[in-house]
Parts: sequence; C-alpha cells; structure tokens
Amino acid sequence: MNKEKQLTCERFGLTMSIVGAAISVLGLALILMKNAIKASSGLDGFWKEIYDLPWFILILGLFVTIFSVLKWRRYAGDTETLMDTSPKAMKEFLLNNGIILALVVMVIVIAVKQHRFMQGRVLVDILAQASPRMIIALGICFTLLIAGTDLSACRMVSLAAVISASMLQNPDYANRFFPNLPQLPVIVPVLIAIVVCMLFGLLNGFLVAKFDMHPFIATLAVQVIIYGGCSLYFDLPPNNSQPIGGIRPDFIWWGQKRFFQEELAAINGIPILIPIALIFVVAIWFVLNKTIFGKNVYAIGGNREAAVVSGINVFKTILCIFILASALYGVGGVLEAARTAGATNNYGVGYELDAIAACVVGGVSLNGGVGKVSGIITGVLIFTIIQYGLQFIGISAMWQQVIKGIIIAIAVALDLSKYRKK
Repeated sequence: MNKEKQLTCERFGLTMSIVGAAISVLGLALILMKNAIKASSGLDGFWKEIYDLPWFILILGLFVTIFSVLKWRRYAGDTETLMDTSPKAMKEFLLNNGIILALVVMVIVIAVKQHRFMQGRVLVDILAQASPRMIIALGICFTLLIAGTDLSACRMVSLAAVISASMLQNPDYANRFFPNLPQLPVIVPVLIAIVVCMLFGLLNGFLVAKFDMHPFIATLAVQVIIYGGCSLYFDLPPNNSQPIGGIRPDFIWWGQKRFFQEELAAINGIPILIPIALIFVVAIWFVLNKTIFGKNVYAIGGNREAAVVSGINVFKTILCIFILASALYGVGGVLEAARTAGATNNYGVGYELDAIAACVVGGVSLNGGVGKVSGIITGVLIFTIIQYGLQFIGISAMWQQVIKGIIIAIAVALDLSKYRKK
C-alpha cells in the first residue's frame, strides 16, 4: 500500500483534535441553548430531561482534544510513524478495551432508561464512593505487580475502621467503647490504626519473602488472624460487638465534608474524599514511575531471578511492598469509618476482591510486572459505576454480583490470553 494513503500518527492526532474540538463546541452550544431557554421560557421539558448531558459532552470533548493535541505534537513533522489499522490491530484493540467499551454501552443504556443518571451530582457521588476503594486498590496493585495478591486487605480495612472509630467517639455518647478515654487529637487514633495495619503487612511480607510462601496462602492466614483479633477487640466490654456509633464531628469531617457547596450547588459541592484520593493517586504514580523502589517492583514482577542477579534486594522490597500496601488499606478503612460515621468488624468485606478485579480490569497483569496507575483508576471507576448504575435502575444486589463475576471472569480470561498467544 502507498505510504501516503496510510494514516500517520501525526494525521491521526490532528484529526482527533478536530473531532474533540467539534464535540466541545457541541457541548458548549447545548449549554448556552439550555440556559437561554430557561431564561426565556418555562417550556423547557426537553432540557430538564437531559439534565447535565451537555456538560458531559463538553468534558468529553475537552478530554479528547487535550490528549489528541498531545499526540499530534508528539509526532509533529513525523511522516514515517504509521497507525496500525490492520484487522489484527483492531482485534487486539477490542480485546484490550472490550470491557471499557462495554461499560460505555452500559452507561448509555442506564442513562436512556433513567435520565436522572445524567446529573453532575450523580457523577460526584460515584467519585466519592470510589475514592476509598481507589486507595485500597492502589495498595493491592503492588502485590499484583510482583505476581502475588493480598487477601487480608478487607480485614485490614475493618480493623482500621474499628480502631479509629472506637477511639473517636463523642464524650457524651452513652455506649462509648472506652468510657474513660480522654479526647485524643484525630490524628492519634488514625495513626494507631494505620500502624497496626502496617504490622500485619510486615507479617505478610515476612512470610512471603523469608519462607517463599505463596502470597495467596500467607495473606489468607493473616486475614484469619486479623479477623479473629479484630472481633475480639470489637467484643470488648462495654461494647460487646455492638456497632460503633456516636463518632466525633471532627473525624466525620474527613469523610463527609464538601467544599464549595454554595458555589457548586448543582452538584452539592466537592466531597473531600475526591482530593484525598487524588493525592494518593499522584503519590503512588510517583513511587511506581519515578523511584528506584518502583522500578524494583516492576523488575521483581517481570523476572524475579533476573532481579536477584541484577542486585535488587528482593527480601527488603517485598517487605516494603506489603507494608506500604497495608498502610493504604489502613487509610481506606479510616476514610470508610469517617464516611459512614461508624464501624463494625465486618467493614470492608469483599473489598479485596473488588480491588483485585478492578486492577485486572484496569490492565494490571496477574503474571506480574505490568500495570499502570491510570488503569487502576479506570478499573475502580468501572466497578463503582456498574454498582451505582445498576442500583440506580433498580437491579437487585444478587444480579449485581452475577454481573461483577462475569466481568471479572472475562477480564482474567483476556489477561491470560495475551500471554497464551506469546
């Protein structure tokens, strides 16, 4: 085929930039039309039905435009690099992004069935729900990157929630966990909860690194230990296994505070959980991509023997991986306790499976050595949107589990198929 007739990366970037700009203009035009009709007439039934769809179109257009412009500038003046538009490349693209495309279709179906799903506040609520789970998923991704796993994550979440909530109750609450405990600064119980989780993470790492125990077995054993210990703590008198309530407002603030509620009344403000999650996302991205520790994690996951030969301290790195992961579980548990203003010893049940599934769906390989933070974010958002959206249209919790299971099975099958072909 003539090279001039083939699509270059430069031309593709330019074309998609124009497409993104057109989508942005369409979204902006719809916003202006909607506002004009609202101001001039009460006959705006159609515009009420589409809710914040124009804003979503505008955001989508800006997103496409920005990334396309970056691609265009990257290949500016390069007429040699071509886009692979072969059927094989298209098939591979569909296999790699099939679940994301299916999610887009599902979102469209939900929005058509229930128009209220197209509200900005719904998107904000989804992001708020996803934030603690995103932090947990960021922790578990470290164990997956070394071809391992961590089944103790859910119990560490509940442990952190119970410890922090038990020490941060109102002084006049009738059923205080520690009746004589003085009012501690919020940071003290939070740090205690995270440090306790890190100790169990150290145990996980020691079992895996020292005895070469499979992470599945090691973390399963530690999970049982944590659950038993947390239940014993939760059953201490005078609490006696009662749900912990009466949480102090200064602790709840970290889970329920919303910024700019007056300025952004349409979406009821920005939940504090979102910027907290963003901070951890940036931090973990930096650790994985810009530090020696992050490079060592990928190296161990890619080829452990080669990592040993190259001089990487595998024992120390694995210890640090599980300690860091457990710290993130602890943060997630603390935020869940603050968000829900309470805790029990069963908080976080199933979170580890959701986190593993989200990572796999987001492109983190079970074979180790492959995975990006952006993929993890995508995976968590996919599962949160699915759960929230299905609840939105009245799908029962049982069917939600069936759908999640199907998605997990497909994601793992696609991941394994890549390596089977190789």
